[in-house]
Amino acid sequence: MKLSEENKEYWTSRTIGYSRVNEEELSTEQKNKWLNAITSHFPEKKESLKILDMGTGPGFFAIILAQAGFDVTAADCTASMLERAKVNAGVYKDQISWVLSDAHKTELKEEAFDVVVSRNVTWNLEKPELAYKEWLRILKKGGILLNFDANWYRYLFDETKRQGYLKDRKRVKEMHFEDHYTCTDIDRMEAIAKKLPLSRELRPQWDVSVLEQYKVSSVRTDTEIWKQVWSEEEKANYGSTPMFSVIVVK
Repeated sequence: MKLSEENKEYWTSRTIGYSRVNEEELSTEQKNKWLNAITSHFPEKKESLKILDMGTGPGFFAIILAQAGFDVTAADCTASMLERAKVNAGVYKDQISWVLSDAHKTELKEEAFDVVVSRNVTWNLEKPELAYKEWLRILKKGGILLNFDANWYRYLFDETKRQGYLKDRKRVKEMHFEDHYTCTDIDRMEAIAKKLPLSRELRPQWDVSVLEQYKVSSVRTDTEIWKQVWSEEEKANYGSTPMFSVIVVK
């Protein structure tokens, strides 16, 4: 089986469980924290912005942006995720355009969006450098790309990260939180992650080096964004793997 198909099958099987995480975020203060983290990068005149949520999964980014009144398109390569996202969107379902699309080749129009947002997607791609190139293609000149991600499975190749990962598992148990790793099919996900190129890379340094090759207007990172957007449970689960953001102006 091709890696892309293996990956898609895995996330199809994770649809309901992963959706529960998004549903919880939608019902808590997390949605406002995330909305603020995203819109803080928008230009002052932001009412008419066209936004693409790339790799929307169960729809969290797309939904909170639609609730805020933006023109939103949500894309994902997994049909079951898109269907679940529509359910999660509720009354906002018809205000969002839904697209079944590969992140590497979206088939969306060139320079169609003012903003492209993504969360926890890039690490999961076979050719992430091509995905970045594609997202910049569909972004308008002067548009903004916001990518939130982490070195999720670097612990498979880095002993220091491995020790941090084990400490996270211990802390989660001691604090009586749900373990976000062991409650999933961790063996299956690790087997896939070992084949993905970004599991071995140090990020966001890798992201910056790739994006600078595409001659964007600016690229910067925020390695402390996790402090702003994560819940206490997330901080306990992922303490050794802090989320970063990559902010790009085309």
